[in-house]
Amino acid sequence: MLLSSLSPQAALLEGLVQIALQAGKRALEIYHGDFTVMKKDDDSPVTQADREAEAIILQGLKKLQPGVAVIAEEEYAKTKKGYNTDSFFLVDPIDGTQEFVNKRDEFTVNIALIKKAYPILGVIYAPAINRLYVGDVLAKTAWAADTTEDFQIENRNSIQIREAGKKWDVMTSFSHNNPATEAYLKQLPIENRIKAGSSLKLCLLAEGKADIYPRLSPTHEWDTAAGHAILLAAGGNVIDETGENLTYGKPGYRNPGFIAYGSEQPPLPVEK
Repeated sequence: MLLSSLSPQAALLEGLVQIALQAGKRALEIYHGDFTVMKKDDDSPVTQADREAEAIILQGLKKLQPGVAVIAEEEYAKTKKGYNTDSFFLVDPIDGTQEFVNKRDEFTVNIALIKKAYPILGVIYAPAINRLYVGDVLAKTAWAADTTEDFQIENRNSIQIREAGKKWDVMTSFSHNNPATEAYLKQLPIENRIKAGSSLKLCLLAEGKADIYPRLSPTHEWDTAAGHAILLAAGGNVIDETGENLTYGKPGYRNPGFIAYGSEQPPLPVEK
């Protein structure tokens, strides 16, 4: 696709897609080889894939959007350097490092563009399952596609949330469910629980394969931003535990607990 034939916004999004594909390709090479699991200062796992994928993304963003600030997980872990700006990228080079380490294929490369505290573009690539998700909030368009062995895009289709029924299918985590989330789930009319790793839970909501995903424990903004953009573009939303829309650029780039949903905003957690 010739970027010169696209609108500036579409060209930017296509550029983000290509960067995510490149980073995912390198991550997959490492995933299928031997790699060492290291620990960061907060005791969370990190691998060579996190660092090399992030380097590819940072280099790509510097060329694509020179001068736009980038908050990337591994760089921020080392420098704690933030930016006071209305426009910045949030990057999680490997979301679901725990899945990566445990050889579960549901890890993703996440890139999002934030403007005035809200995500407006999001790209999520899951290289081990050959799946790509993209959202443009301003254009109100979201799509998913498969990827080939040589990292080309095929079978591209628009995605959108589904209408919720009387009982809901809920996305839950392989690794991060906690007592607060479990207590909240007891408030809801649950039909099925669907487990998934990483930000794919937000993508499956956007794709109309579930109705709600609550996560009532802290995360970082790079964990949610790309999936949030895709879900918004597909017609859904993400709120915090008080019912306010989840925003970005907060101190330390940390999120409170959140609830992502499709067509029907769920009740808020009952305070104990």
